[in-house]
Amino acid sequence: MASLSKAGAALDALREDLAGDVYAPGDPGYEDARVVFNTMIDRRPAVIAQCANEDDVVRAVRFGRELDLNIGVRGGGHSVAGMALNDGGLVIDLRRMQQVTVHPAAQAVRVGGGATWSHVDRATQPYGLATTGGRASTTGVGGFVLGGGTGWLDRCFGLAVDNLLGVELVTAEGTRIHANADDNPDLFWALHGGGGNFGIATAITLKLHELPEFAIAMVLYAPEFAPAAIRTFRDVIESGPDEVGGGALYFTAPPQEFVPPSLVGTLACGVLLTYAGAEQDMLKYAEPLLALSHEAEIVGAMPYADVQCMIDDPPGMRHYWSAEYLTGAPDNYLAVFSAGAQGMPVPTGTQYALLPQGGAIAAGPHEYPVPYRDAPWAVHPYGMWQDPADDERCVKWVRDVRADARPWSTGAVYLNFIGDEGRERVIAGLGADNYRLLEGLKRQYDPDNVFRFNHNISPA
Repeated sequence: MASLSKAGAALDALREDLAGDVYAPGDPGYEDARVVFNTMIDRRPAVIAQCANEDDVVRAVRFGRELDLNIGVRGGGHSVAGMALNDGGLVIDLRRMQQVTVHPAAQAVRVGGGATWSHVDRATQPYGLATTGGRASTTGVGGFVLGGGTGWLDRCFGLAVDNLLGVELVTAEGTRIHANADDNPDLFWALHGGGGNFGIATAITLKLHELPEFAIAMVLYAPEFAPAAIRTFRDVIESGPDEVGGGALYFTAPPQEFVPPSLVGTLACGVLLTYAGAEQDMLKYAEPLLALSHEAEIVGAMPYADVQCMIDDPPGMRHYWSAEYLTGAPDNYLAVFSAGAQGMPVPTGTQYALLPQGGAIAAGPHEYPVPYRDAPWAVHPYGMWQDPADDERCVKWVRDVRADARPWSTGAVYLNFIGDEGRERVIAGLGADNYRLLEGLKRQYDPDNVFRFNHNISPA
């Protein structure tokens, strides 16, 4: 660690050199700058560098290395484990780097390292183009894509990482590097699931697909009719084309206009059927769900960017998530899934989702370190609540329903869906053989493990 005089001089120089802003404890704006979406995370970095461009990122990395500071990287700040922050170190905050440039003729988009999916979806929609993004518009693009990336369009267009065309990085040495299929192909392979272990992604380029129309059927069920609805949803997905997607979830019914007052604040089940195409084509797949006894429905064409905002996380919530990827969704597991909902913390913001895979996910490139792509279904208990007094019961419920799913688990997992669950889960999220290769690349690109506030790949 540097002396106080050296640290003070270096901080002054950083403030002078950066086009963006620098915050230290006590500075106006510091408290707001250190807030992430999971309010369980309360960490106090020594320095937050809000970078305005790639030169700022280079300067910030070199500043952190010079002072021997732990370095965290913030894109969207959506990591459930709060991996964007540290105590007493440097946080390199990319949120000012939000530029999105659409190249419609090439069907590609270049995205700044601090952009969220809302920035991308709103920029590409006027061209009738889209790519697989997160199920919440507030999710940061960089961490989402480099961690794999699953969303409403993945059965049709593949995982987000399957659409990765190139990455611009700043390395642990503070140098710029570009990775694509031709330049640094080994690094490009590692970035297909290896997350932020190999550098700071200051920009990424993604493939776009034509999506002139999008339609949904959101159907709300009382708990006693939920098991039949979930079985029906499974059957629709498994017999339908790749354009059909969505999810089934248990949640606390919110006080919204379409929800009957008698359900508000109680356990409910919602099935969201998405369709990458026209409303009239979607309706034949929604018909079996609408034929069941239900409380409310929203059916019709809707801009994809608007659908992306439907389940955005409200601010000020506490979070604890986990997931299992499943060999299938047979009736006996669906019974276990619905039984687990009976103990769900209600009323809170907690959700309990069953998500389909298959389609273009399973048909995608198998050489990348995303071993969960072959699982046909995923279960995602998503604990979300506001009162710290609920911490114990919410965390316990997530762990319990994840344990209930293990007899059907493939063993693989999408790391963006979980918090810090230990090294073995990181290996499960990348594949054991892939992990050994990734360790070697980590030694090459980040031998000192500078970028370790993530689902870490050890260089040792």
